[in-house]
Amino acid sequence: MLAGGVGEPELDKRYLCKQAHRASPSPSVVVVTPTYNERDNLDVMVRQVLALGEGYRILVVDDASPDGTGALADRLSHEFPGRVRTIHRPGKGGLGPAYCIGLRAALESEPEFIAMMDADGSHAPRDLSRLVATAGAYDLVLGSRYVSGGATPAWPARRRLLSRLGGRYARAVLRLPVVDPTSGFRVFQRDALRRIELERLHANGFAFNVELTYRAWRLGFRIAEEPIVFVERAAGSSKLSPRIVREGLGLVWRLRLESLAGRL
Repeated sequence: MLAGGVGEPELDKRYLCKQAHRASPSPSVVVVTPTYNERDNLDVMVRQVLALGEGYRILVVDDASPDGTGALADRLSHEFPGRVRTIHRPGKGGLGPAYCIGLRAALESEPEFIAMMDADGSHAPRDLSRLVATAGAYDLVLGSRYVSGGATPAWPARRRLLSRLGGRYARAVLRLPVVDPTSGFRVFQRDALRRIELERLHANGFAFNVELTYRAWRLGFRIAEEPIVFVERAAGSSKLSPRIVREGLGLVWRLRLESLAGRL
């Protein structure tokens, strides 16, 4: 699926054949992954991503995890010098701000592509290489759970319904022609990401994914969605909370009103 343009289009489905200009066989990729209490998952995730090729690097943004995730990330950076880097924040400061810090730092290293990926094992590295390949022809590629071929096999019905309704709500309010705007698994072309003013992003929690997608679309980004199988985390607990859900519900209207007022 493709989305692009700046106006206020209907919720149509526009398809474009993915052809030519695909990523090179050995792309330069920085994967940004925020962490909080992911010690039991991070080691496996890092090794699997680095195994995709010499051009893959990982930037961990840790919020002073009490379980020692930050210390583990430091050990991995010594084991893989130049390929793993850790940014330590003084406390739990929210997903959105963590990503903004990580994305800005990733841009400084001038990779071809910058990826956003969870550290809990729910985003498969094998899918990452496919998203990167497609990103050669697009500004932004989303790993979509809800296009053909995507799935959330381990989720209970209630969580799957909540996720789908959240995505449909954001699409309806924002008139956003993207099937899975809440997905946190994505790849940007470097020069495209530079066009987004990260300091203007408001969201603190998972709504950050919707806001980032919406601002990219408003800037006219060529957006594609690739199917992914979202696997339930291997260890630890989900960070989703009622407060984060409420933030998402309010954020889409804030973005819509800013758009109507011409401030986006």
